[in-house]
Amino acid sequence: MRLNKALAMAGVCSRRKADELVFAGNVAVNGITASSPGIQVDPQNDIVTVFGKPVAFLPQEGQATEHAYYMLNKPVEVVTTASDPQGRRTVLEILPEEVRKRRVFPVGRLDFFSEGLLLLTSDGDLTYRMTHPRYHLPKVYEVLVRGEVTRDKLEAMRRGMTLAEGEKLAPVEVKVLDKQMLGKTLLELTLIQGINRQIRRMCRDLGLTVLKLRRTCEGPLSLGALPTGKLRTLTPAEVKVLKTAVAVGIPGSE
Repeated sequence: MRLNKALAMAGVCSRRKADELVFAGNVAVNGITASSPGIQVDPQNDIVTVFGKPVAFLPQEGQATEHAYYMLNKPVEVVTTASDPQGRRTVLEILPEEVRKRRVFPVGRLDFFSEGLLLLTSDGDLTYRMTHPRYHLPKVYEVLVRGEVTRDKLEAMRRGMTLAEGEKLAPVEVKVLDKQMLGKTLLELTLIQGINRQIRRMCRDLGLTVLKLRRTCEGPLSLGALPTGKLRTLTPAEVKVLKTAVAVGIPGSE
């Protein structure tokens, strides 16, 4: 099927608008930027993204309609994309084959040197809502830093900082969990924004060095004791509370 037709059938936009999105470099197929709206794609097996977000295609006749929902404890030195031009290991490559076959896609991102809770799903509607700024799902991180953590620095985070690049941040909830030897401090930060590398840039501007960054919660879900690199299926109850948090399937939620 032609790419522009597939996007139109998925309800993303018209074919003409799909052409514009492709020519602007905003559409990718299996992690590679699409070069033409006429390239052939398989909606049931190819991962198509628009502005970096996966497109949810309707299943063909005879195929299962149930979506897949997983939680992964992402290890460091893994990128949360379908492919990587630098040849680094991707999050999809570390998944079991039977999970990859379900065409799951990571919900949002954790950077290369960060670890912890990462959700993966084939549910495009849920992914869209969880990554949309209007829903402001809180995310909790444990951050081990080196440097002097003063009251002024904590208050700067709580008030809402302006990064060196000029981006204004919403207030961040921050707690000191543990003060360790050699000038190390374990912090817990709760964010409601999706600014790229926000925690690392905040710490940089405050003269703190991030030694370890681990996401422990996203919305109503918690990483718990899931080992690093391991994956588990979300329970029906977890899927329900997650959808409720972003109003999936609730009339009048748009």
